[in-house]
Amino acid sequence: MKIFNYRLIIFTLSIIFGVVFSIPSILQTDTGKKISLGLDLQGGLHMLLGVNTHEAVTSKIKTIATSVKYFSDDEELLIDGLSIENESVIFTVLDADEIPKMDEMLKQIKGLDISKDELKYTLKLTAEDIEKTKDLAVAQAVETIRNRLDQFGLSEPTVVRQGLTDIVVELPGIKTQEDEKAARELISKPANLELMAVDEERNDQVNSMTTAQAAAYGNIILEDTKNPNIKYLVKEIPILNGSQVIDAQVAFDMSNQPIINFTLNSTGARIFGEFTGKNIGKRLAVVLDGKVYSAPNIRERIGGGSGQISGGFTVNEAGNVAIALRSGALPATVVLLEKRSVGPSLGADSIKASMIALISGFLVVFIFMVIYYRRAGIIANIALITNIFIIIAVMAMFGATLTLPGMAGIVLTVGMAVDANVIITERIRELLREGVSMAKAIEDGYSNAMRAILDANITTLLVAIILYAYGTGPIKGFAITISIGILASMLTAILGTHGIYEALLSKMSKDKDSKKWFGVK
Repeated sequence: MKIFNYRLIIFTLSIIFGVVFSIPSILQTDTGKKISLGLDLQGGLHMLLGVNTHEAVTSKIKTIATSVKYFSDDEELLIDGLSIENESVIFTVLDADEIPKMDEMLKQIKGLDISKDELKYTLKLTAEDIEKTKDLAVAQAVETIRNRLDQFGLSEPTVVRQGLTDIVVELPGIKTQEDEKAARELISKPANLELMAVDEERNDQVNSMTTAQAAAYGNIILEDTKNPNIKYLVKEIPILNGSQVIDAQVAFDMSNQPIINFTLNSTGARIFGEFTGKNIGKRLAVVLDGKVYSAPNIRERIGGGSGQISGGFTVNEAGNVAIALRSGALPATVVLLEKRSVGPSLGADSIKASMIALISGFLVVFIFMVIYYRRAGIIANIALITNIFIIIAVMAMFGATLTLPGMAGIVLTVGMAVDANVIITERIRELLREGVSMAKAIEDGYSNAMRAILDANITTLLVAIILYAYGTGPIKGFAITISIGILASMLTAILGTHGIYEALLSKMSKDKDSKKWFGVK
């Protein structure tokens, strides 16, 4: 008599695990890990965004120009006419003896197409690097948006790339116009921080100057964020940009107004310190997304690599800007191509319909198994119930999101799980018809059925893995539930039921009533 066999012990532990870790999700308790409902089940916001990849190319050109300026200042190389024209960086080295130094520096920048006309340089990106930059811009935008939404506190946002330049964003739980507006602003905010030198010599002429005239001096005209009538003439090539920001936090100034304190990395801190040391008495414009938030006078060298942004923020605005700065600037602007809201009532209808399908399907299978296979059917149903608990428990432990296709996967798993028991029981019935003893029929039945069960489950699992690897959103949810269901059914339908039969074998041998146990004489 093998009541306490290892199979039954493992199966019992599986039942306990499944029930304990499923309770928070089933009862929706305040404590414990629970399954998050997807957009189609609890409602929310679906958006299709397009990334302006051309801007990413322009931004990289500007970064190259910044590198040239910093290198020439650091090495005290004399250059003239540093400007950006038609996606090209143009400048002239004034001393021919310094050409080798400049060439050596430019070699370190990959993807450059360098042309020289005596002392004049023209730098462009190669066609291959332009495509790489555009592709990377979309990938970075996906990562940046995902980081922002995670810090914003939204539950299980979905951010996936679609095609060459588009991004799909799904935000479950967004139910009010205020939440939707805040999420959209956070997603679309470029958060492009730049520290730019004010052209003190010509700034008093800025109101009468055209954009073309400013460009002739290597400058651009920017508006003040508080008062659009106030304009600044700043150098086109920034001193620093947001890529050097490693932290940003909301604070309050002496007037108890929200400000944003930012911290630069080591490279940014060195550049910031050197620039402020050489430009005491001049102004440095703090520019965020193309608008000047402040332009304080530099009174002394600023070391430590920290600064602040003030500009009449509300507390919420300052918080969102800080999140955007911490998660990184978008490499290019994103535009809303499509928006679709899913109401919570539609999600409730989906849950109701899915639960009806799951319960009705389960009951039909449950009743059929009991009528056709008698006590063997009851044992199979115990395994089936355990299988569902394990799926819910595993998904809850990993914080998985349950979508409508995911619920379809659970319904499908019910059929697949009982299928293994059908194969095993039929093999046992065949042997019993041949006059084999009940103990021998059970052992050989499992052995004979194992190959067919493994083949079917392994091939289905491989398909689920492929769906997860190459699918998006809902398809991934379906693949996850199917995968968990297959692995759980291998545990419950094969190991668990076999353990129950071993525990009951003594009683079954005494009864010698195969019809009562397996529905066949």
